[in-house]
Amino acid sequence: MTDPNIGRLLAKRYQLQKLIGTGAMGQVYCANDILLGGVPVAVKFLALSIQNKKIRVKERFETEAKTCAQLGQKSIHIVRVMDYGVDEFGTPFYVMEYLPGENLNDAIHLQPLTLPRFYSLARQISLGLQCAHQGILVDGVICPIIHRDVKPSNILVVQDSSLGELVKVLDFGIAKLIQGDSNQTKYYLGTLAYSSPEQMEGNDIDARSDIYSLGVMMFEMLTGSMPFQANTDSFGGWYKAHHFQLPRSFSSTNSKLIVPKELEDLIMSCLAKSPDDRPQTASEIVKTILSLEQSQNIALPVIAPPPPPPPQPAKEKEKAEVNQALTLGVPFLDQSFGDDPIFQPTAWPKDKPIADIVFPQPIRTRGEIISALWVMLPQQEIQKRLRATRYNQFLFISTPHPMMLWITVLHNAQHGAKWLAYYMDLKTRQGQEITRLLGESGSYRLLLFARESPECACASLLIAIAPPQRHQLQKWVMNSQSIVSVAEPQVSKGLLKQEFEKLKPQILAKLQVPQHNSAAKVFV
Repeated sequence: MTDPNIGRLLAKRYQLQKLIGTGAMGQVYCANDILLGGVPVAVKFLALSIQNKKIRVKERFETEAKTCAQLGQKSIHIVRVMDYGVDEFGTPFYVMEYLPGENLNDAIHLQPLTLPRFYSLARQISLGLQCAHQGILVDGVICPIIHRDVKPSNILVVQDSSLGELVKVLDFGIAKLIQGDSNQTKYYLGTLAYSSPEQMEGNDIDARSDIYSLGVMMFEMLTGSMPFQANTDSFGGWYKAHHFQLPRSFSSTNSKLIVPKELEDLIMSCLAKSPDDRPQTASEIVKTILSLEQSQNIALPVIAPPPPPPPQPAKEKEKAEVNQALTLGVPFLDQSFGDDPIFQPTAWPKDKPIADIVFPQPIRTRGEIISALWVMLPQQEIQKRLRATRYNQFLFISTPHPMMLWITVLHNAQHGAKWLAYYMDLKTRQGQEITRLLGESGSYRLLLFARESPECACASLLIAIAPPQRHQLQKWVMNSQSIVSVAEPQVSKGLLKQEFEKLKPQILAKLQVPQHNSAAKVFV
């Protein structure tokens, strides 16, 4: 039977492409955000309905959705909620970042986890829970967020080009939303095999309930088995198991993995029947796992720089560096790019003011036309950015007017991020030519001019554009030629500005993760 949602345009923005997941809490679709040029997102329809103008329910959903959205901005280990709403049928939905990755449930049963991988995954899951449990500010009050359904299928493992194996916890707050919509008293919603005793009783729960569920999941991650076995797969069967059954010992499973005594004690304490006997915070679990990693000389994952290449002629060296950088994926995070071999002194254009501005203008060198982003800043500001991580990303909106946002960020731990943004009108010949050149070349120069001495560029940074973004740039140029503008360019620029502000926390979360040897080299 054909899914009627496929091809549907939700909220005049999200075009649903395919169903990628179903569960007790709703359905998840992969969709294209046509406002941003077809960027993939995940849309989750919740298993509750807001009908007959139930204003209180709608307000509660909006409050909970805003709360969950803040979490994704606060921790890189929590999936980012970018938008939410209620469709024409009264069904609430979330719009989340689309993360192609491996479900932890599949990973556990595909092959046994090694101890180093377990530590890495468990630590990241605990960090996500720690962030939520510490709470966020809502109307001046710190509100702790309890997940209520911690289990492997709500954990996504993503292979991140910059951070390695990255864990994202999904569906914060959704269980509470659906539970609160029920007319039943002491309504239970969760996953029986992972629920804490107090959750099954329908009592108010706190962070320690999530810690119990985490303990069940960690046992399963290490052994491939569950710590409790219900005599029947029913609420009553699992109620008895969680309340009265002692957890299995690690030695009683078929696992060949040797679990350190301290780790075994940690997990067994998470599985205590009384919340008072468990670790009281996820921070305690993080601390113990870090201690175990260090005691066993398991290095925390870092992205090590590649070995230095043999000496090459300037032109071939540049090409090799760019090709190597392009393997990193989208968006591009440039940590150390070496010297810019073709940089030549470049004068500030006479028709541009001496002011803090950013604009694109190709340059010609050695008979080749090269994309360049010209930037003027105070000398002191440039000095702060001479050793910085470099990041770039492009956003596009096709309607009401085709417009692209070109984002470049220079970031270091001491001085934070310097945002360099330029809005490109893709209905103009200049905008189309520059965008086409970016897509074809796969890199651009960032030319830095000091406001105090603008005669010549004082630094040049070579920045790569990853293959998927290059493809998108070329696609946007082609599409823009046939798109009919229905509003002034400023309208689209305003919409892109809003998306840019939503995106900033996610970019900062990525840039603030400690990187090994992350300083970039520049020409001065």
